[in-house]
Amino acid sequence: MSDLPDTPDDAYGSRAAGPETEAERRRRRARFLRELAEARALRERVQPRRAKAARLRHAMRMRTFRL
Repeated sequence: MSDLPDTPDDAYGSRAAGPETEAERRRRRARFLRELAEARALRERVQPRRAKAARLRHAMRMRTFRL
């Protein structure tokens, strides 16, 4: 059995009752962005060749729009 919460709302600690405050939304967003960065770093460590190719493609896209 998994120890993960059953609902997506529980996963980020938001309450079901009442509107979410701006501070709660910012905390939840910060946590999400930290987890996303961690996942990307892990993927780079696990698949370095693919990550390098992705970085080169991204750099090429950025150069395309530079004046």
